[in-house]
Parts: sequence; structure tokens; C-alpha cells
Amino acid sequence: MRLTNAKINDLATRVLRLLQGDDTVEFFADDVDIRRKVVRIIHSELEDDERIDQVVRRKIDSQSRTIQQGTEAWDLLYRRYYDEEMMKHRRAIPGYERQE
Repeated sequence: MRLTNAKINDLATRVLRLLQGDDTVEFFADDVDIRRKVVRIIHSELEDDERIDQVVRRKIDSQSRTIQQGTEAWDLLYRRYYDEEMMKHRRAIPGYERQE
């Protein structure tokens, strides 16, 4: 998904406001630094999502039969491969534990 810088900044500001409203959150940096960190995290997640999307599309394209984008078969494969790649990505994140 592509987002404009303005939208990313707006999301980061909203996240910061939510955190500020949570009494269980303690801050050890000023608001500007925290918002910048949230912006970097959003950018990183969007880049990861783009890489995963490219991997999934290559997998679908490599099928022995041609599968047209927009068909139910393509959508099902895309979701299955996307979920698989997301799980690989999450396992690569230190401290991430899958919650079900």
C-alpha cells in the first residue's frame, strides 16, 4: 500500500496521541522524537509489505499454468502466499511471538 508522506505523518501523530492518552505508557523521549520513530516504523512496514507483495506476485507468475490477476484462483493464491510470507517475516523479527 502506498501512502503519502502527509498521511504517514498524520498516522504517526494519531499513534502518538493514543499513546499519550494511555496511562500505562511511560515516555523517555520528547514527542518529536517519538513521532519520528513512529514515522520510520510505518515506512519500514510499508517497504516490507511492498517486498512481500513482489515475492508473492513472482510466485504466482512462476506457476506452471497462467493465472490471470483478478480471478478467484489468483486471489486465493495471493492470500495464501501472502500469509506464508508474512509468517516468515514475523518469525524474522526478534521478540515477535505469534498470538492466536
